[in-house]
Amino acid sequence: MTRKSRRLILIAACGSVLALAVGLILFAMSGSIVFFRSPTDIAQQAIAPGTRLRLGGLVKDGSLRRGPDQTVDFSVTDTNATVAVHYKGLLPDLFREGQGVVAEGVLEPGGQFRADTVLAKHDESYMPREVADALKAQGRWQEGGPNKGGPKPATAAADTTLGPRSER
Repeated sequence: MTRKSRRLILIAACGSVLALAVGLILFAMSGSIVFFRSPTDIAQQAIAPGTRLRLGGLVKDGSLRRGPDQTVDFSVTDTNATVAVHYKGLLPDLFREGQGVVAEGVLEPGGQFRADTVLAKHDESYMPREVADALKAQGRWQEGGPNKGGPKPATAAADTTLGPRSER
């Protein structure tokens, strides 16, 4: 066996091991990949019940209903379509009607979305890109939010209500 053929065999063996490792990694990740959908995507596409996904949009005004044992029912909309969501657990402090939200969970057979995680946007600049694009197209959301260019919050160094920093 020549030196050149041994080198080619070594390269082929390393390439095969690398391809096998990549294949195993992708197979292991396939169960944890969660796709993002807007309410319009869910209404237009035939998404199979039991599919795990992320649903994003705005909490529809007047749709929030609180039940016993921390159960909450609300609707998520992108102004074209609306999806009913059922969630059991504590909601984020910023969660309210008209606010941006991302819910992760499973689409049930009746078309209702059963969420196991609910995230509310933390400021006016956070919004998933797909939801922001859908809302911008309808004129419901603007880049930077309504407070863009407004007064900035005071910093801790400028806060004199408790005296200078060294005295706190």
